[in-house]
Amino acid sequence: MTTRSTRSPRRRTVVALAVVLAVLGAFIVRLVDIQVVNADEHVADSMERALAGGQVLHGSRGSIVDASGQTLAGSILRYDCQLDPKVIRQIDEDIAAEKSSADPWSTVSVSIATITGQKVDDVRAIVSDKLAEDPNSQYAELKKGLSTAQYRALMALGVPYVACPPNPARAYPDGAVAGNLVGFVGVDGDALEGLERSYDSCLRATDGKLVYQKGKDGVVIPGTQREQPAVDGGTLQLTINRDLQWYLQQLIGEQVQDMRAERGAILVVETSTGKIRAAAEYPTVDPNAPGGEGENVRGSRIFEGTFEPGSTFKALTAATVIDAGGQTPASTVIASSLENFPGGARVRDSFAHPAYLYTLTGVLIDSSNAGISKFSETVPAGTRYDYLERFGIGAGSSVAFPGEAAGDIHPVSEWGAQTTYNTSFGQGLTTTMPELAGAYTAIANDGVRMPLSLVESCTKADGTVVEPDLPEPTRVVSESTSAQMKKMLENVFLQAPYASAVEIPGYRLAGKTGTGEKSDGNGGYKAGVYYTTMVGFAPADDPQYLVVVTLDEPKKVTSSAANATAFQKAMTQVLKTYRVMPSTTAPELLPKFG
Repeated sequence: MTTRSTRSPRRRTVVALAVVLAVLGAFIVRLVDIQVVNADEHVADSMERALAGGQVLHGSRGSIVDASGQTLAGSILRYDCQLDPKVIRQIDEDIAAEKSSADPWSTVSVSIATITGQKVDDVRAIVSDKLAEDPNSQYAELKKGLSTAQYRALMALGVPYVACPPNPARAYPDGAVAGNLVGFVGVDGDALEGLERSYDSCLRATDGKLVYQKGKDGVVIPGTQREQPAVDGGTLQLTINRDLQWYLQQLIGEQVQDMRAERGAILVVETSTGKIRAAAEYPTVDPNAPGGEGENVRGSRIFEGTFEPGSTFKALTAATVIDAGGQTPASTVIASSLENFPGGARVRDSFAHPAYLYTLTGVLIDSSNAGISKFSETVPAGTRYDYLERFGIGAGSSVAFPGEAAGDIHPVSEWGAQTTYNTSFGQGLTTTMPELAGAYTAIANDGVRMPLSLVESCTKADGTVVEPDLPEPTRVVSESTSAQMKKMLENVFLQAPYASAVEIPGYRLAGKTGTGEKSDGNGGYKAGVYYTTMVGFAPADDPQYLVVVTLDEPKKVTSSAANATAFQKAMTQVLKTYRVMPSTTAPELLPKFG
């Protein structure tokens, strides 16, 4: 018979055994979970927390290339080299104890300094200073940004205490060629200026990583490496021609210095496509050393600058009065060198002359302010404003360059009597080189203005090609108006005083000059200071390329004649570069006077 006193210890034993079995079962379940069910996850987690190691895998920033694929900006490897002071100390101690036949630090440091371009004492101080701080220090920066040749020379020393992790860096093999367009990146790899900045999403690389586990001795444990590959940036292809760009940069630099101007620029556009084939300016920037020039030359004044265009706008007024006012190249007005207009407006020509019976062609040839003002009366001011907008004035360009400016045209409601007439010959408003080029391509391209472009495409690392989203071409004037304007502008270059300076044997040219006054910032103009422009296209009978040349404040010659030499040389080089055939027909001479 079992008594209460004997049952109680047995019950307690059973309960204790059940608890032990339950705890043991929980441990077994957890062990199975760790060792079997989620083994990979737990092993990876423990290894990452314990003996984890890794490194960043740098992707290469994409290249910027010209229309033919020539590199303007590319990525290279630079090496940030470091030393292990502790190993250096140990090797020297072993040499002193005759346990090693390696070269001592005193000898190797001389070779290292020779390779890196540092002073021997400075290299030795890097190590000694670190050991003074910490006798077991295993890191001291030697020098950053070493070239591949320097890296190979250091590795050839065969010493165990030099390490040189690679880092991607930016290189511009042609220096200042297209520097103001391409822009540059900072030492940290951030895009700072130009197309490097505006197309950073195309060019920027995505870094990857390599993770692994190491044993106590620092050796990587086999089978523990896991890699997330880096993704290189895309290739940005431009519309410009590198060789033409180089030539025009030299040319405008010479012209600026010869004319003692503040700055100058040459813009080349393919008339049928709107593609910019060159955008040269002086002064410019070398992206390899952007700090070598002042802040004001790091961008592109071609896109960032505005100016009063002066007489180049007479062609836009002439096109307007032909297209909307029923005028022709032979239409006439009587104009003297000083004319009074309604509302008290007064318009003066740049040279004194009696009353002439000017044709519209003659007004453009002599660049008569008074004459074009009279022709402008054949259409309402609002119509002229509408045509200026259709020509693209005040809208900026479709290039979308960083910091790009747009011209400024006040609404017609704000035009007083004087502004109404001044705008007909390019005063009282501003424009930009791309806007002016776009307007003249409309005249040259049968009346259709093509959107300008500087970028051909972005080819991503996976081969996807992305082209810029450009606006549709704009019909500005009729084909008939375009044909008449081409004849008149050709006669400008045939009959103007500077005709011989712009002549290119075998080719028919057409164009116009402009001498714009510069604002003094107080509502007036600077005395004797001008912004000069020459714009033209060739061949006049079949326009293919347009060239714009500007000079800011030329002092040797202050009129637009200062631009003639550069224009003639620039257009000649353009025609040679693209192998444009000479003209086979003769021009039609139009009369200046009725």
